[in-house]
Amino acid sequence: MTSLPADSHVHSEFSWDTGGPASAARGTMRATCERAVRIGLPGLFFTEHLDLEDAWVSDHEDFDEHEAHLLDEDGVVSVPRFDVEGYLEEIDRCRAAFPELAIGTGLEFGQPGLRTDAARAQLDLTAFDRIIGSLHTLELDDHRVEPNTMFRRLTAGDVIRRYLAEVPAVVAADGPHEVVTHIDYAVRYWPEEAEGPFDPRRFEEELRGAMRAIADSGRALEINTRRLRPWIPQWWAEEGGRTISFGSDSHTALDIAANFPEAMALADWAGFRPGADPRELWRR
Repeated sequence: MTSLPADSHVHSEFSWDTGGPASAARGTMRATCERAVRIGLPGLFFTEHLDLEDAWVSDHEDFDEHEAHLLDEDGVVSVPRFDVEGYLEEIDRCRAAFPELAIGTGLEFGQPGLRTDAARAQLDLTAFDRIIGSLHTLELDDHRVEPNTMFRRLTAGDVIRRYLAEVPAVVAADGPHEVVTHIDYAVRYWPEEAEGPFDPRRFEEELRGAMRAIADSGRALEINTRRLRPWIPQWWAEEGGRTISFGSDSHTALDIAANFPEAMALADWAGFRPGADPRELWRR
């Protein structure tokens, strides 16, 4: 039986969308490590959010109560600077407390193709064990807007197509990330009540095109296990993808490695196999 792979997409109190290290989320990193050991997870990477948007706007209803203070009255979003020193200190404490768990450092870098210079001005990006790249915001009227906000302004199909059109230009662009995460991010907010269930076949050409661009960049694609979609590993393999990672995208300890056995079965079915080290990417 194949052991669980490392969880390559984990957040703690050092990600701004948990509330931050001074909030009720304090202690999330340690609690996550405790649960990882309890369930037999061999390793994980704490990939904290690095979002450096300078023109991000949102509707107030799209931010939870613990995040509401990050929006001004005009809906302009300002997130706090990543506390890298505090983060690394807590990583060291957890490594000492949980020697049986391989704990890697990391970042979830939002829009890396647009923000790499700004990130390098703030951080030594080479100091992190794993950097995953994500696309969270899209251009709209001279601002950056998340899909959940954009669905109120454009048709549902237009939002999905805009998102997938920007994947090759932004997420797969030159940058420090080795993995592209949640290619289905916009689908999370699909207005099912009005549109019915999301049908990937309606956007198959665009989805496959985005996957080809990522594959051509030599990067891995993440199977984000918050919501399992069998067509992702299948189409990724068919479009030339060679490597995958597994990421729970957890923001609480209980969500670590969620749905990993099912995700592993999907990856195996699509032809991906684990390496000798559970922290390695799976390959075809």
